[in-house]
Amino acid sequence: MKPRSPKGRAKETARRLAEEYPDADCALVHDNPFQLLVATILSAQANDEQVNKVTPALFARFPRPVDLAGASTGEVEELVKTLGLFRSKARNLVGMAAALVDRHGGEVPSSMEELKALPGVGRKTANVVRSVALGLPGLPVDTHVGRLSRRLGLTEQTDPVKVEYELNDMIPPAERGVFSLRLILHGRRVCDARRPRCADCVLNDFCPSSLV
Repeated sequence: MKPRSPKGRAKETARRLAEEYPDADCALVHDNPFQLLVATILSAQANDEQVNKVTPALFARFPRPVDLAGASTGEVEELVKTLGLFRSKARNLVGMAAALVDRHGGEVPSSMEELKALPGVGRKTANVVRSVALGLPGLPVDTHVGRLSRRLGLTEQTDPVKVEYELNDMIPPAERGVFSLRLILHGRRVCDARRPRCADCVLNDFCPSSLV
């Protein structure tokens, strides 16, 4: 029986994508919450591969928040200059690290409100850190998650925050992070923005946008 409601489609999507991508994980290379926070800030308008090329030298030079907080923006800019918006990202990284030291004893906070109060951190970045590094509920909505959610008829919203809230009503808290990761993988590998490969999609029998 094909699911007919958005919640039913979300549940079946989660089930099938879990079988399709059982080992889904964050593509940003990191060893701790601080490194993931840095990498996610850098990932704005840049792909994960580009970010992973610059972070090893950045983490080697500034392994802790206190180290990055004392850095000059010029030195950080030099390490991340291959990325788009590198100047504003460098400023945000130094400001974020200083805020971690000043407000949180050098530790990455866990609450959405405290994370969003850090320079360069929006709701999506906070959700990445919460779900991937801290094991807390969080459903990051990037372009892939938004696109697939609309194509699957899970939402009609275009604003990422509104998409997140609607998906949160359909996905159990413990599954939100990995659901997002699997949608991202599926968006990259199958449900392309311009040329979706519907014939190869495990969701095509109930997806309202299927071309099959």
